[in-house]
This record gives sequence, C-alpha cells and structure tokens, in this order.
Amino acid sequence: MEALTGKLVQFGLTRQEANIYLCLVRNDALSGYEVSKLTGISRSNVYSALAGLVDKGAAYLLEGVTNKYTAVEPGDFCKNKIRSLEGLMRELVQDMPKLNACCDGYITISTPKHIMDKIYNMLAAVQYRVYISLPADYFGELRQPLERLIENGKKVVLLISKPPENELAGATVYVTGKNDRQLRLIVDSEFVLTGEMTGAQTDSALYCAQKNFVNVFKESLRNEIKLIELTGQKAK
Repeated sequence: MEALTGKLVQFGLTRQEANIYLCLVRNDALSGYEVSKLTGISRSNVYSALAGLVDKGAAYLLEGVTNKYTAVEPGDFCKNKIRSLEGLMRELVQDMPKLNACCDGYITISTPKHIMDKIYNMLAAVQYRVYISLPADYFGELRQPLERLIENGKKVVLLISKPPENELAGATVYVTGKNDRQLRLIVDSEFVLTGEMTGAQTDSALYCAQKNFVNVFKESLRNEIKLIELTGQKAK
C-alpha cells in the first residue's frame, strides 16, 4: 500500500489523493461519503481530494442524483501523465535559455538512480559509436537502448564479465571474466562516464568531456580489448 502510494505521488498526486485513488481502484463508483467511510478521511478533505483527482485526470465524475467517482484505469492515467510531461518537456527545451556546455570540467554523479539516468541520457545522444563496460546484472536494464542504437546503425561495443543470456545481435561483445563493479562508458570518443555500480547509495561516477582525459580513457579501453582478443574471450 505504502509503495503504491509513493509511486502515485511520483505521478503528481498528493498522498491523500493517492490513497483515495487506490480506494476508487479497489471499488466500483463511490460517492464522497462512501470514500470517507472506507478511508477514514474527513468528508471535506475527501471532496477536495476527489476534485483534485478529476482535475489531474485520475478519476471521472459520474453525475446523478448522488454524484459518484470512478478511477481512471491506472495504465491510462500514467500514459496520459507521461504524454503531458513530454509535451511540457518539448516546450521547456525550446523556450529555455541555452545551457553553456561544460567541456573541461569533471562532474561527480552520485547514487545509482542518477548514474543510471546519466547512462540513459548519454546513450540517447550517441551519434556514431559507444563503448560500455559494466557489471553483468545491469545489462538487462540497458538492453533496449543498446538495441535501438544498433537498429539505428550505431556501433555498439560491450565489455561484460560473462556472456549475455540472450545475444545482443549486431553488437561487438567482449567477455572480460572480471567480477568487479566498475562502469566505463565512452560516447563518440568525446564523453566519458566512469565509476562504480554496486547498487549502494554511496555509488558515484565521474563524467568528463576533457579531451586529454577522454584520450587516456580510450587508450586504456583499447588496450583491454586487445588483451581480451589475445586471450580469445571475444563473444561469438
């Protein structure tokens, strides 16, 4: 219950609205009085929250002798919210002042969520090629964006501790045999992300576009690939 409430809050509902939405999902159409009785929330707060749910596209008002409310199907509610946010994103990107590119600095990115967000954004920006080395248990999360890159004709080179359970067709895969938790990502020979991916909140990664650092990083990765090729660990 608490986990679902937290996820609904991420979609723009207040905690009270989320609890009432869950009540509507579990039941048929309900009046404000019935919702109050089932949830223990005061009627004045219930009616305010129900109006908020209708306004946010999470509930429908069924007008009648007694007004009742019914939940919008969860999948539809989430899709509608995402579509609305995508529209807002396009407007913001178009209207916001241009951000000065930070090319020479080193940026520290902390926590697994923010590191994964950066990986997704870097993969989305690939123009020509990407080299990525990461713990095998993270491969499943990144399979789809890597497959999209391959479909779009981008070069994908993957270094992974053990062969993927399902082949990544079109990619060049090297099996490192190492069980470390290191992330190394280089995009278009211009941008690097490197750090650790243990899943702990203390995880951190370094992002850099400084040319000398990128060249050293690229040479290190090239040498590792040559060693793997010599030992015959390239996946077929």
